[in-house]
Amino acid sequence: MGVGVSPRWVTLGLVLALAAAWGFLPDFTITLLNYIGLHALVALGLVMLTGVGGMTSFGQAAFVGLGAYATAWVCTSPDVAAALSGLPPEVLPWVGLVLGVVLTFGVAWGLGAVTLRLGGHYLPLATIAWGLSLYFLFGNLGFLGGHTGLTGIAPLTLLGVSLADPRALGILIWVILLLAVWALHNLLDSREGRAIRALKTGRVMAESMGVDTARLRIKVFVLAALLAAVSGWLYAHLQRFVNPTPFNLNIGIEYLFMAVVGGSGHLWGALLGATLIALLKEQLQDWLPKLFGMSGNFEVIVFGLLMMLVLQRYADGLWPTLAGWARRAGVVSPPRKLPAPAALPGRALPAVGTVLIEARDVTKRFGGLVANSQVSLEVRAGEVHALIGPNGAGKSTFFNMISGVDDPTEGEVRLLGQPMVGRPSRDFAALGLGRTFQHVRLLGQRSVLDNVALGAHLRGRRGWLASMLRLDRHEEAALLAEAMRQIERCGLAEHAHTPAGSLALGQQRIVEIARALAGQPALLLLDEPAAGLRHLEKQALARLLDQLRREGLGILIVEHDMEFVMNLADRITVLDFGTVIARGTPAEVQRDPRVLAAYLGDDGLGGTA
Repeated sequence: MGVGVSPRWVTLGLVLALAAAWGFLPDFTITLLNYIGLHALVALGLVMLTGVGGMTSFGQAAFVGLGAYATAWVCTSPDVAAALSGLPPEVLPWVGLVLGVVLTFGVAWGLGAVTLRLGGHYLPLATIAWGLSLYFLFGNLGFLGGHTGLTGIAPLTLLGVSLADPRALGILIWVILLLAVWALHNLLDSREGRAIRALKTGRVMAESMGVDTARLRIKVFVLAALLAAVSGWLYAHLQRFVNPTPFNLNIGIEYLFMAVVGGSGHLWGALLGATLIALLKEQLQDWLPKLFGMSGNFEVIVFGLLMMLVLQRYADGLWPTLAGWARRAGVVSPPRKLPAPAALPGRALPAVGTVLIEARDVTKRFGGLVANSQVSLEVRAGEVHALIGPNGAGKSTFFNMISGVDDPTEGEVRLLGQPMVGRPSRDFAALGLGRTFQHVRLLGQRSVLDNVALGAHLRGRRGWLASMLRLDRHEEAALLAEAMRQIERCGLAEHAHTPAGSLALGQQRIVEIARALAGQPALLLLDEPAAGLRHLEKQALARLLDQLRREGLGILIVEHDMEFVMNLADRITVLDFGTVIARGTPAEVQRDPRVLAAYLGDDGLGGTA
């Protein structure tokens, strides 16, 4: 393969080769390819749900069943035939598709609203529960044929052409699969895609950037369910017969296995996993009975051993290894090409001196522990206000309360005059609050540019459909241009396309600042921004913060480096055991006897607090 070949051309070549060979392949191979396409469609949804979104589901086979049974019932029920007697018979399968999509959407949204509130091992356990429930429901409803199932399902007809032949229907299956891959690739390469990628490891961070993570998780869950339902619809018209057996829990686990083996974080991994499992299953069903001298589902044992091997040797699945071989062979992704950027909505900063955020008698209790006790503080536009104190003084807890991550037990928080207690952190972001975190929260495997662009999430408006159809390119160009501007401003231009997790800790903190600035905040909360920075880097950070102050931003900073704080801050509030013990200018704080004794030492600038 030539040097510098684009993956797009490789993919196109493989698709054209498959299309050219389709008419000459044996019937058995066509049947196998049809099932690979159907399974890959379900696994594709699991890649989005589990690999990208971080939500494990064992129940996708039940959604396949919903799509299959919906169209089977429409095509075989005399009552439906009587009700739709004015429609040609060839339209009934398409009515079944609509019914399956609507039914799956409603069921998935309802189940997602309930089960996605769970965390840890409770979420996959819940998916097992409703997966089993739907499976037994299919077998116990008389109008669905019970365990016997429904037969006589009409073949699909598209533009007057019958797809009764599996070879003809297979073309539709693969067209739908490839279009789904294309659409989901576009979705992940967008503003909404960055938010989806943050669900797995950065939900708190994403909320602080303005992402409604609860709603987004449900949308990803519904998307995966709809892909499964479409697969079920196609399966019903391929088989022309439906019963509950293909929709049980074992098949749901098999779908998840396909996504994990192929590469649960990679779209093409779904196709790779479905191909490997289908081929392996077909061969094992012939070999293993001969080997053991008896019939049985011995392939399940092999799948379990294979899963253990893959998880141990290829934790990210086989697709990254295959992609690595392709890169060494010269398959290289070209630089991203975007059109001229559109204009992003701007935010008019409040006048200098305006109170941006005000905390009044804020108290936070964790059981019998009082982390903050009646803390009051305000930050004005055009000033740097420092919050200092030793470890355990309650600074980060206070930060979380005035940014919406936690709610105070008592007291009031107002942002730009609006009461904010009880509101999520995304509402704080929408009003103009940007923040960093004490423990760095970045998407480590994504580039610095992608991480910073996530900070501008609320400055974009394009949704999922526009992203899938590539109608968001001008807005995407604008978001990335804004992200690059903030990266350059913070002195990290040479690292823009470097994975954020590979940077030094100090540089990662600067990435967080750039990400916060990409949202064009009026108020910036910085939690230990100078930690891990060298002397010259601290000086550069101080110059940047001073420039932001002169531009009219309000900055609240928690920092342990007293020299950095004293040379930068306009006002300082000092916490000790969650209580304010001093406040004032740097000179006033340095003269306060309690501060001198507890924090700064006798020389007045005693290093770190």
